[in-house]
Amino acid sequence: MPKKKRQTFSPEFKREAVRLLNRGDKEIAQLARELGVRRNQLYKWKAECDSRGESAFPHH
Repeated sequence: MPKKKRQTFSPEFKREAVRLLNRGDKEIAQLARELGVRRNQLYKWKAECDSRGESAFPHH
């Protein structure tokens, strides 16, 4: 069985996801489904933004 290719997201996508999460308009599970990411991933991105601010998600 072939391995799934790891999904990558741009820094802009991650920042926008965190912005939507912080707005609090939707439950995290719903937001994760709409964005096509895992709920846990949103929490990780939020934690990185909270700790690193503007330097979060540098381009590779």
